[in-house]
Amino acid sequence: MCFVLRARWGVGYNRAPATRRCRMLFAASLRRQPASTAGARASRERVRVRDESVQLEHALDSLRPSQRREALRRLLDAVGRGEIALPEAGDAVNLHCHTFFSYNVYGYSPTKVAWLARKGGLAAAGIVDFDVLDGLAEFHEAGREVGLKACVGIETRVFLPEYADRVMNSPGEPGICYHVGAGFPTADLSAPLMEVLAGLQATSAERNRQLVGRVNAHLRPVRLEYERDVLPLTPSGNATERHICLAYARKARAAFPSEEELAGFWSERLGVEAGGLDVPEGIALQHAIRAGLMKEGGPGYVQPEAGSFPRMEAMNRFIVEAGGIAAYAWLDGTSEGEDDIEPLIATAMSSGADAINIVPDRNYTPGKRDVRLDNLERVVGLAEELGLPVIVGTEMNSPGQKFVDDFESDELAPLLPVFLKGAHIVTAHTALERAGRLGYASGWARRSFPDRKTRSEFYESVGRALQPSGELAGVEESTTPGAVLNAAGRTSC
Repeated sequence: MCFVLRARWGVGYNRAPATRRCRMLFAASLRRQPASTAGARASRERVRVRDESVQLEHALDSLRPSQRREALRRLLDAVGRGEIALPEAGDAVNLHCHTFFSYNVYGYSPTKVAWLARKGGLAAAGIVDFDVLDGLAEFHEAGREVGLKACVGIETRVFLPEYADRVMNSPGEPGICYHVGAGFPTADLSAPLMEVLAGLQATSAERNRQLVGRVNAHLRPVRLEYERDVLPLTPSGNATERHICLAYARKARAAFPSEEELAGFWSERLGVEAGGLDVPEGIALQHAIRAGLMKEGGPGYVQPEAGSFPRMEAMNRFIVEAGGIAAYAWLDGTSEGEDDIEPLIATAMSSGADAINIVPDRNYTPGKRDVRLDNLERVVGLAEELGLPVIVGTEMNSPGQKFVDDFESDELAPLLPVFLKGAHIVTAHTALERAGRLGYASGWARRSFPDRKTRSEFYESVGRALQPSGELAGVEESTTPGAVLNAAGRTSC
């Protein structure tokens, strides 16, 4: 710069001021350079941390348990270094999230659910899988690691003989209903209870094989072999209809490499327009396969008989003996059985149900007052009147379902205190059941609190007092409710 100034201004230019200016500009450039370099370095570090955390979160869904544990350890190391910030727990909950041990639409493992729940600031989270407790130990361990109040459940279908002629929460299937057990303390069950679980899985697998056989006949030349094409899509061999849909989509893609031919095949077999199918294996296609081939009216569907599933009363006995809480799984109140909800809930309670499970997102339309919202408010009000815990979650086993409900919406905000109370009750039940078999449905609980509302209030208080890591200790059958509450305040769940 000094040379340019001298050349421009000529021999007569006073060189001293120009030299001082050069020195000042040069010094300023030196002062700026470290800041700029430091900023760039910080930016690169942020990108590195972000990219690494994305990769580690992806590894949380590995089918290899050792990789899931290692990925979580490294994420928590990043938290310890201050590279990842985890928020304080808020009021949002999701106690009904399926994992890849049955079917999660994003392929989430139990560890992934725990991490995302903690990262999202949930007050509590729970996984629920069809017919298995395979994710229980992993989810409880991950919950302790990340500092999350955690619980684990199971979902299955049951037969309710009193409603053999009425549809409840399983569309088109009188007498059959989805049913939930929540808050299981362990998957290490007695031999008789393990036989019940094994029976659920065997029945489900046989249903799936028969379904595949019927659908194969309709989809020639596309044909599945259950063990080879379906079971590898699951980490422990517990396949669902949704796995079968994905397997058919992939099998058809192999049979028809041309996208045009593939779309034409599915359009003809499903009786729908090809344009909206999202081939080769998009969500719209999988929905169409399930709805058109496996549900009522489809070639793969067979109306279940009374003996196809365990009776609700028998399932409730299993749930309670295994340390859980039995819950009727509310759909939306529009079926014949659910429209008259009071006697249905009374029947479920008489068979051993102690709670109601709800998927809030399917029970309202944002910004619109409709019958589903009326029904939701009605069933929540009934649960409050009866002292029944309300367990809520999004399921996440179907496209479009959220990780957590919009509890700030006009429709759900007034109900959030009830939902949060239910979460506190189930997490308290889990901790007390794990510590000394003093859960919500235990003999200790029923003797200590014959009145259900008082019992729910006690377990809610314990759940609020618990901290989200470790184990509740020092409680047993002889421990008084006051001592339990004191222990909850001193230790963690």
